[in-house]
Amino acid sequence: MVLITIEGIDGSGKSTLVSALRELLSDLDPLFTREPGSTWVGEQVRRAIAEEIDPIAEALLFIADHAVHVSGVIRPALAEGKLVISDRYRDSRYAYQAVTLQGVLPDPLSWLKDIHAGWSITPDLTFLLVLPVNEALSRMDRGGALEHFETADLLEDVQRQYLALAEEEPSRFLVIDAGKDEREIQEFVADSIRQCAGWSRSRRRH
Repeated sequence: MVLITIEGIDGSGKSTLVSALRELLSDLDPLFTREPGSTWVGEQVRRAIAEEIDPIAEALLFIADHAVHVSGVIRPALAEGKLVISDRYRDSRYAYQAVTLQGVLPDPLSWLKDIHAGWSITPDLTFLLVLPVNEALSRMDRGGALEHFETADLLEDVQRQYLALAEEEPSRFLVIDAGKDEREIQEFVADSIRQCAGWSRSRRRH
């Protein structure tokens, strides 16, 4: 039916938004999912993040998790006519790994897009939550136990990469000021998803 994705840097409010959407859209019976997923591949991704392994190996693990997610969750749900809402999807890769692979590969973003070409499914609508990095980090206060993706400099670069992706596909991305009132954001996103869910998906884009 329809694939919706929620994107943004860590601390931008994605988890809070997704939690609210479960209530606001309960009558539509959507399938909520996320990346990294809950499979053994997703577990290895989280282990890779914790251990800060080689960035190419880390990126390939994320891609493997995405492949399992698409084949085992997304495609079957869409085939059944479900509304699917994913907390992070392949744009997270294009934003985060395009940054972590800088200096490792000559053109990380093109490399990432080439790997996804032909099998990954393009979302119908992507909500990008944007927030000043300092505010995002303050929301993530974990007593100093931050992951290597959660440094100010890296998140600044990641957010710039997200915004560049949104500029490339303005018809798919809705950029949200994550500093606004939470309920206002939640209701706007829910209303937008309801509108999108009325679109025909008889011709899937890739």
